[in-house]
Amino acid sequence: MYTEKVMDHFKNPRNVGEIADADAKSTEGSMACGDMVSMYLKVDEKTLVIKDIKFKSFGCASNIATCSALTELAKGKTLEQAKELKFGEIAAYLGGLPTVKMHCAVLATVALRSAIKSYEEKHGLVRFDEEVNEETAKARLMHVMDPDKGKDIISQGMVKRVLIKGDTIEVLIELPPNYRYAEPVFEDIKEKLITLPKIKKIDVEIVKAGAL
Repeated sequence: MYTEKVMDHFKNPRNVGEIADADAKSTEGSMACGDMVSMYLKVDEKTLVIKDIKFKSFGCASNIATCSALTELAKGKTLEQAKELKFGEIAAYLGGLPTVKMHCAVLATVALRSAIKSYEEKHGLVRFDEEVNEETAKARLMHVMDPDKGKDIISQGMVKRVLIKGDTIEVLIELPPNYRYAEPVFEDIKEKLITLPKIKKIDVEIVKAGAL
């Protein structure tokens, strides 16, 4: 059974939508597995306080409710404070969650921390310890989702080649004819890769399905 507060956040979700000029965003989860979340942040560059936060949810009532609750808890906090939010705090804020739905609160926190990490990398606030290579790039592209299938572009084999040349990463991606999500997928690819150290340019080349 859902609490009244869970139902309120499901029926009247707070901070739902997109931020067109977001300072950072992330997408986590998979529609193929049942739940997917996109999180958008606006951050005060001087104080590192989250000025605005919005989300888009593709999932069940608990997914929507937990994301709504998390945005309420995160807004007004610094990035460091927001990173410390735990899924248990979301559940407590909502008056409890069924055990089988606790993963929705976990996904919400993962999406928030991913967006924060993206912001920190863009602004040089964290040290990057990984070697920049094809595997590093592909690991990031596993977080780029194909909206048609609800799966990431790596597991589906859409990415045919990743090549690093100096400060440029070239990505060869296979798309079906008249693929309607090409632009958002390209933007997401560039956002995931451009924060890698010393990388200044991302080139995405398209091949039609079956052309290779």
